[in-house]
Amino acid sequence: MKQPEIIFEREGPLAIVTLNRPEALNALTWSMYDGLIAACERVDADDEIRVLIVRGGPKAFAAGTDISQFEGFGGADDGIAYERRLEQAVGRLEAVGKPTIAAIEGYAVGAGAALALVCDLRCGAAGCRIGVPIARTLGNCLSIANYARLVDLIGPGRTKELIFRARLVEAEDARAVGLLNEVVADGHAYERAREMALEIAAHAPITIQVTKQAIRRLAAKRREIADEDLIARAYASEDFREGVSAFIARRKPVFRGR
Repeated sequence: MKQPEIIFEREGPLAIVTLNRPEALNALTWSMYDGLIAACERVDADDEIRVLIVRGGPKAFAAGTDISQFEGFGGADDGIAYERRLEQAVGRLEAVGKPTIAAIEGYAVGAGAALALVCDLRCGAAGCRIGVPIARTLGNCLSIANYARLVDLIGPGRTKELIFRARLVEAEDARAVGLLNEVVADGHAYERAREMALEIAAHAPITIQVTKQAIRRLAAKRREIADEDLIARAYASEDFREGVSAFIARRKPVFRGR
């Protein structure tokens, strides 16, 4: 019997969401995004839940959106619709009223990085890698909201370096710049995340929830900036079509800037 792609569990005051598509390094499908949104609704509806942990598997937290879902894209409108649909999931995880912790083993890449980075805290294994290598792979772009999240977290200079160089940041470097809060031995990210979650669950929940909401309000204004022209330019480009085709064919893309 096929295993569910999203697993929701309860453990006392904790909720644990597991991204469960290990055969594809947890590449995210539309149903996984929908399942994550549903899990967030469950967490907010249950007053007994104090903390949400999101985890993947031993090889990947999530290796981005499943690229096969881009094969039918015909241009700008498809790109805009995709970014808006992605934002429904990323934004819903960010909006959970309870503290959230990402337990990261292996790769957190592209949309997988976006999900990890909207969690309030991130615990990464020593061998984990985090990045948004779209300038090297697909030739698309992020939404204004996701650019803003990166700028809020690591600053404009490091955001530009992360995107321009298309590199995956190793765990200790990720901790140094603010992409991770803690680094632990491989195989122990969830264990440490659970310890952190139980510590937080014992503290005053209203203080934590109000603090989280206050920080979200401080960051909200810059995310209202229009971005459809930027998304349209990237997703309607020949380079994006070349990036998707090359990724599916497992060859290096040839980008021409058009």
